[in-house]
Amino acid sequence: MTDFIGLPKAEVHIHIEGCFEADDVISNCEEADIPLRAPRDRLFEAHDLKSFLEMLDWLCGTFRTREQLATTAYKFAQRMSRSGVRYADVIFNPTHWPHWHSNIAGMIDAFDGGFAAAEQDGHPPVGLCVSLLRTQSAAEAIELVELLSTIRHKRVVALSIDGNEAAAGRTGPRFAEAFRRAGAAGLRRTVHAGESSGPEGVRDAIELLGADRIDHGVRAIEDPELVELLARRQIPLGTCPISNVALGVYPSLAGHPLDALRKAGVPVSINTDDPSLLDTTLEASYAACAEAFAWDGETVRHLAATSVHASYADPALKARILADLQAWRA
Repeated sequence: MTDFIGLPKAEVHIHIEGCFEADDVISNCEEADIPLRAPRDRLFEAHDLKSFLEMLDWLCGTFRTREQLATTAYKFAQRMSRSGVRYADVIFNPTHWPHWHSNIAGMIDAFDGGFAAAEQDGHPPVGLCVSLLRTQSAAEAIELVELLSTIRHKRVVALSIDGNEAAAGRTGPRFAEAFRRAGAAGLRRTVHAGESSGPEGVRDAIELLGADRIDHGVRAIEDPELVELLARRQIPLGTCPISNVALGVYPSLAGHPLDALRKAGVPVSINTDDPSLLDTTLEASYAACAEAFAWDGETVRHLAATSVHASYADPALKARILADLQAWRA
């Protein structure tokens, strides 16, 4: 059996809001006297992207102290360790966290404390990708970028954007200036597209937002010219096949375009998106895809290498992970 936990790899498309543990959320509710949204066994229940995002808002609303945020960050790094992840870029979206809207800098600092403590204890390094929500205004987006440019926190590696494109409509033009400023400030740029939008969302992410990595991006398969562009420019897609099936983007793994994109030369990596809420792990995602697409060990190694190359880890760390990956045996 292939050791997918032992496989040296990075996780580059995962939301901290999707990594909560039910016990922690319940504890938060008890501490602040917040009624539960549902019984414990249905606390993370959602049926589509809209209800999923509404659930995230409720879950994040239970986190009200710095200690709760630091604990969440520490437990995230522990989760990465259990899956054999050597580095992770984690997305967080301040709009989901009502008690922190006016203190984003404090939120970043609290997360940083948890990640730093985890790294001291041997867990993998983590970079923060701070995300806009598609329903925000251009002015709000610029305000966030100016804040990030002012505080220049070492933990923050990228500006991101997420949310439901089908509901928000075309948002590339609205956020183009914010992403331009982010690039000028030295931040990387990663964009959710090609999940709730079609290939046009991926094209906007590249042409209007200057994305150096696309989160999802799988519906690019519907536009052969776009697939060729992604392959030619080697713009990586942080795909989340289990999430796409769970949320109804594709009916099954067998019908997912991950392998077709890979064969077309597009850099693709496997990621979990929201593992707690979707009841998955990174090693389970690798195993399911390897079975669905009949991958051999070299193909798995190539996908893991893509995850490392696509990550925002520093070059020395990337080199160490890639050296270990070269020695890995399926």
